[in-house]
Amino acid sequence: MTIAESPLLAGDVYSADCPSREIFGHVTSKWGVLVLAALAERGLRWGELRRRIGGISEKMLAQTLRTLEQDGFVHREAHATIPPRVDYRLTPLGAELAERLLPVVEWIAGNIGRVSEARHQVR
Repeated sequence: MTIAESPLLAGDVYSADCPSREIFGHVTSKWGVLVLAALAERGLRWGELRRRIGGISEKMLAQTLRTLEQDGFVHREAHATIPPRVDYRLTPLGAELAERLLPVVEWIAGNIGRVSEARHQVR
């Protein structure tokens, strides 16, 4: 039985063989965290996400969104309009995850001075 077949089975991210390690990588990647944090604020369209997350390429944004959608964290809704419109929002699972990630994002933003100082002292 795989983890996907049994939602009650806990994963072990420390085990190289556990599928949860792959999900951990998706979530904790530079772009994964930022996409989840941006969507925690509210649902966004493609262009809004691209502007919100400075430095992300179109290819990387598409890849990150697709991966997070496949993992069940992001919902993609395409509207049959001209021009085409696609909205992204967190699923309940994604919102639960973002709730845990946001304190880390906020801690980093609030402590960048201390981290920069520590980096400078090591050099």
